[in-house]
Amino acid sequence: MISSSHEAMHGIFTHNPAAFAHAFHILDLPFPDPIAVQQVSVDLTETSPVERRADTVLRITTEHDTFLLVVEAQSRTDSTRVAAWSYYVTFLHNKYEMPVVLVVVCHDKQTATWASRPLRVTYRDWTSFTLQPLVLGPHNVPAVTDPAEIIDDLPLATLSAITHAREPEIGAILEAIIAAFHRRGHDDETEFYAELIEQGISHTDAAQLWRDKMATDLSFFRSESAQRLRAQGREQGLEQGLEQGLERGLEQGREQGRAEQAAHAVLTVLTGRGIELSTAQRTYLTETTDLDQLDKWLGQALIATCASELFG
Repeated sequence: MISSSHEAMHGIFTHNPAAFAHAFHILDLPFPDPIAVQQVSVDLTETSPVERRADTVLRITTEHDTFLLVVEAQSRTDSTRVAAWSYYVTFLHNKYEMPVVLVVVCHDKQTATWASRPLRVTYRDWTSFTLQPLVLGPHNVPAVTDPAEIIDDLPLATLSAITHAREPEIGAILEAIIAAFHRRGHDDETEFYAELIEQGISHTDAAQLWRDKMATDLSFFRSESAQRLRAQGREQGLEQGLEQGLERGLEQGREQGRAEQAAHAVLTVLTGRGIELSTAQRTYLTETTDLDQLDKWLGQALIATCASELFG
């Protein structure tokens, strides 16, 4: 089961490693299609105590050669990734003695623009190392909104939803995916990609739209993950209701506290000036919650000669 937005962003390559070919076609890169794909250990730790792990590492075999594909998920700009990615590429190149290609998956334009720049290790004007990742993001992954195209290519549709998660077209993409799932019906593949999409966009505003669609339009999903999505929607609705109720309660409490303080101020002024209140007048004063009225009474208490001038 996909457990986080980060894992979902590169999980598509792990579940269907050949999906990287879609990415290369999208970018119009001169890489041949794979004839064999093998997962490689992501543990890049040496004898030093610093643990280093890439997200996904694949050994790609084509008709012409073999190379390693490192897939990294990136949800924000982070200058520390330059050192980490440089390490991944050089370590794998030295260990396996074959070319290494780094692919970075982003779901917003700002991060994709940052990751698309050559990443350099420099001192002043001297560049010791330059790393050029292949970046997949909303700038180059198409917004797939044709249900027929989605049925034919679920990995590309999923990648489209994840990389456009914060873009205006995400609503149309999710609507098309829902329509495609309806046409195709429920099976293991739609189940997996439904979960992958939900997790891949989980930290964006589009997540609630997806959960709502899963809970209604795709009610034929009966698996554990689909039930979990519907339960999450109900829990979130309950939590929102509780939060709203709590906020209303807190505000009411704050207003009541301000009213009590204002009534106490009126009573203190009247007592200090030797003006006594009857039991009914005291009760009326302390039970009043109208702050405007209490402020008016406080002003009158400073000049009144008897309680009846305030309460009649």
